Amino acid sequence: MGVPEDMAQREAGAGEGWLAAFHAGERACLGACYVEHFALVERAVGAILRGADRENVIHEVFFRLLDDSALRRSFRGGKFTAWLRVVARNEAIDYARKRRPELPLPDSSAVADEPDWIEGRVEQRTHARLTLERFRRDVLPAKWTRVFVARFVEQHDQPTAARLLGMSRTTLAYQEFRIRGLLERFVAKGERT
Repeated sequence: MGVPEDMAQREAGAGEGWLAAFHAGERACLGACYVEHFALVERAVGAILRGADRENVIHEVFFRLLDDSALRRSFRGGKFTAWLRVVARNEAIDYARKRRPELPLPDSSAVADEPDWIEGRVEQRTHARLTLERFRRDVLPAKWTRVFVARFVEQHDQPTAARLLGMSRTTLAYQEFRIRGLLERFVAKGERT
């Protein structure tokens, strides 16, 4: 199978061989998709998000193409670039809707220094800290613990955390994006119970 030589055929989605290779998730086909359509996804996501959020969602779009056969099968032919632009735009919109302003959590010594009249805030912070600890213990994959501690517990910015952990900022941003998704589902599940 593989990737057809004729770009017009691929663009139109007319090549049955290309479509079968895409649906099957063949490495050469998906690799060509990444190379040829990265800029398109970047523009579609960049119209909605900026900075690390934009980078996270771009990576998530291509990760979903690699990982989600149902998503690949949802393209049944036609103009591939239009379909991919809609997928990327929807991913960016969903991400933007889920984002909430982030407030840093203080360490336990900062909570102890606050006056007693702020009991409600202390309880909220304690609940948040316990929730993070439960998430780390019960849900967080061990391979992402260092990123979780650097970004969510110690509250380092991305460039500093990447430098401290000895990894690229893109890798850190991607792992942070995945951790944030797990954390949001964990918190939402806890609110329903």
